[in-house]
Amino acid sequence: MIQYFVALLGFSMMLQAAIYSTDISPFGVDKNYMGIEILDQKKVNLAHIDGYKFREISDLAYNKNKNILYMVSDEGIVFKFKATFGTKIGKLQPQKAIKLVKKNGKEFRSYRKDSEGATLDRYNRLILSFEGRPKIARFGEDGRLKSRYKVPYKISKIRFLRHKNKGMEALAYHKRYGLIVATEYPIKKDNKKIQTLYSASSHEWKFKAAAAKNSAVTALEVMDDGNILVLERAYSGLLSPLVITLKKVFINQKCHKKRLCKDEVLATFDNSKGWSVDNFEGLAKVGKDRYIIVSDDGDNFYQDTILFYFRVK
Repeated sequence: MIQYFVALLGFSMMLQAAIYSTDISPFGVDKNYMGIEILDQKKVNLAHIDGYKFREISDLAYNKNKNILYMVSDEGIVFKFKATFGTKIGKLQPQKAIKLVKKNGKEFRSYRKDSEGATLDRYNRLILSFEGRPKIARFGEDGRLKSRYKVPYKISKIRFLRHKNKGMEALAYHKRYGLIVATEYPIKKDNKKIQTLYSASSHEWKFKAAAAKNSAVTALEVMDDGNILVLERAYSGLLSPLVITLKKVFINQKCHKKRLCKDEVLATFDNSKGWSVDNFEGLAKVGKDRYIIVSDDGDNFYQDTILFYFRVK
């Protein structure tokens, strides 16, 4: 019995050591930065959960009723955490890893398990979007596929996309419009600097991509007022800046179909200006005006999984 408690204590201490505070902001930057208030930042260095490598987190979804944070890997694994968010990130404890499988329990082929976008519907059911072969599907707590959803036609075929790995990257659930998705880069027939949000109900909203070169949409979330928070990443090589942009897109105004939606840049994180930013790919709403973004470590020793917690002012 004593050995059991010693082992349990050791495991607890190991977890605490693996999830710790960090700071990616430049020296002298106040917590009130541009249009956000920086609340907390954590580095998550967990090797394995239930035998699966904790790596390459591509998106997040949060059930605030049950305090469950889903971290979705682009390798078809969902990591489930118990998590609380107050003035800081409170509890952040891994619960289990869930492997995504077909309805019959069989594994997906490698090119069909590239889970990039995550959201919860009005019933707090987990819905994911996939990039390798365009797909939107709901999964149960056991990881089994429960049902599939219509993919907007313009992004439903690989041949429509600018590149086969630049497809459905971001997903959100809107109470009025249902599922809203975005591709990483605009589709072939569209202007390279104009991004589009698509809904299954045939609504489209266009907005200007961030000014940084090769800016791409990596995540979406619905804000309290029904507009959309967009996470963008701009990367064009090791010798160029990595720029992360948080932007509010006003879809509630008259910008359906042809008119560009108004947008407002809430924050920009540029590594050429001292920000230790990484490849931020995931976003989730965790409370009123409160959000977290997460970086994809690329299964790379030199990169980290970082949670950045903030409030939109």
